[in-house]
Amino acid sequence: MEISPVQTERENFTKKMAETNPLSMRMGSWKITVYDQENFQGKRMEFSSSCQNIMECGFDNIRSLKVECGAWIGYEHTSFCGQQFVLEKGEYPRWEAWSGSNAYHVERMMSFRPICGANHKESKLMVFEKENFIGRKWDMCDDYPSLQAMGWFNNEVGSMKVTSGAWVCYQYPGYRGYQYILECDHHGGEYKHWREWGSHAQTFQVQSIRRIQQ
Repeated sequence: MEISPVQTERENFTKKMAETNPLSMRMGSWKITVYDQENFQGKRMEFSSSCQNIMECGFDNIRSLKVECGAWIGYEHTSFCGQQFVLEKGEYPRWEAWSGSNAYHVERMMSFRPICGANHKESKLMVFEKENFIGRKWDMCDDYPSLQAMGWFNNEVGSMKVTSGAWVCYQYPGYRGYQYILECDHHGGEYKHWREWGSHAQTFQVQSIRRIQQ
């Protein structure tokens, strides 16, 4: 059977897309199960894509969850606003499991979405002393539980560029405090000011950074 030029062109395009962005071609790359009660009890629902408002699914809140595939980001409020929570593969029986130790403690998660650009092995990040990518620069490709202990000169970061993968930055050393998820496919990977880290960000303070596990 002859293959038409149109079919050949379509197959070549599909192959090229798979090579340049494998995640875009994989079905079932993300799966999360959420529950309206702690310890995986009560109403449950599975998702493989973003949820902008869990109340539209008949939930008043998410009180426990299981990440079965892919990395996700949860939000305190609907429409992907408020405090951010990185959700990697595993079980989260109560809100403390995802909220972090020194964050503004809120027992609420109302929206979530996949972190499509997460690539733990190939993650690269540039941090800058001042906003708009000015001042001293540091290239990162590993996890840093304390930036100051590894040579960064203060407890603040002015701006950041994510050239590949996705990262979670923390307000305090030891991966504690507010979480800011930075992705190569958001803002073009460029975060010129702390206001772009998230709607809950209020300061340049960042003291630990790690790659997100996919």
